[in-house]
Amino acid sequence: MSDLFDHANETNDTGIPLSDRMRPRSLAEMVGQEHVIGQQRLLAKAIRADRIPSMILWGPPGTGKTTLARVVAHETKGEFEPFSAVLGGVPELRKIIKRAADRKKFYGKPTVLFVDEIHRFNKAQQDALLPHVERGTVVLIGATTENPSFAVNAALLSRARVFRLESLDEAAIRALLERALNDKTHGLGELDVEVTDEALQTIASLSRGDARRALGALELAAHEAAAAGHPLSRELVAEALAEKTLLYDKSGEEHYNVVSAFIKSMRGNDPDAAIYWMMRMLEAGDDPRFVLRRMIIFASEDVGNADPVALQTAIAADAAFQRLGMPEGLFAMAQCCTYLASTVKSNASYKAWTAARADVREHGSLPVPMKLRNAPTRAMKDWGYGDGYRNPHAEGGHAAEETYLPDALTGKRYYAPRESGFEIKLRARLARLRGEES
Repeated sequence: MSDLFDHANETNDTGIPLSDRMRPRSLAEMVGQEHVIGQQRLLAKAIRADRIPSMILWGPPGTGKTTLARVVAHETKGEFEPFSAVLGGVPELRKIIKRAADRKKFYGKPTVLFVDEIHRFNKAQQDALLPHVERGTVVLIGATTENPSFAVNAALLSRARVFRLESLDEAAIRALLERALNDKTHGLGELDVEVTDEALQTIASLSRGDARRALGALELAAHEAAAAGHPLSRELVAEALAEKTLLYDKSGEEHYNVVSAFIKSMRGNDPDAAIYWMMRMLEAGDDPRFVLRRMIIFASEDVGNADPVALQTAIAADAAFQRLGMPEGLFAMAQCCTYLASTVKSNASYKAWTAARADVREHGSLPVPMKLRNAPTRAMKDWGYGDGYRNPHAEGGHAAEETYLPDALTGKRYYAPRESGFEIKLRARLARLRGEES
């Protein structure tokens, strides 16, 4: 049935978006993704040999995942069966599997099952698909914008090759746009519209590597230009691309990539990059309270005692936001972000507690030294609780020879202040207290 519909689409383009009309039908027509489908690449060789494995195509929107799946089916002997993990249900999937089994049994023809947005499948659905992939009833091609190691369960992932598609570069987008403008059968060639080089470059630059977005903008602008009898200009395509959407999924990999860039920019003392990544999060719809929480954590984890004011600033920014809300709360957030990115850094306190935790887990519940134990009763005093304890207040403010760790850990050092900010003073003071050289 898919061949019949494909033929209908080829002969009647009415109402079909340009991106679908211009969809490549062979590997030779595909643009970009040379690292996956180049002549000497594994997948290209497998397609030519008609020995395609089950696979997961992972990449941003508009990079050709669906197109590549269709090309694979077209250039091999496979029957293409599309299925949407969002719109399709289990009954429909069972029918596809039944058709695939019959097709293999009676005609010896394989079935390429294309599951769009496979990350939307729950674990039970993925498990139900697994035996049919294992038996070769279907060759699975899953498409996802999410990191497959997060989105696809391990059993299914182990039986599929993962191919990562990258955002198309500007040269590839330009090639697609020019092909569409010159194609009189499926493209915009019949419009015979004049297009400036600047206009094409604007689309290529602003489409963010998304072929579907680029072709959609070209189609809208070209029809507008043809109707008005004007050349397709930079201003017109800029208007067609005016509705900008950020590539960002608050539960997906890109979310964590942006958060990581935000944290690393503050850690690297780059307030310009830090404020940029913070605004990327907020403009994409992230909860400001999440961003504030990350800054509070950062103030202790990455700044610490090098600048104790950092934690106060982060807490104050959080309190200010709770009182002001948006957009006024953004002033406090920006102040905190730029301060944290600009101030001195130390992770000494972070390293101290992680090292201490490691010893706690390794050594278990080491006994508290008798001298440090509380002795609220006469019996406990008689048993020696508290014996030998030297009170710092009674000895001029500190007891240089006293120890406080369990006996097995005596002399262990967890906190090592750095030569950074206020920790320079703490480092010198602790050296004096410990009788060490500063």
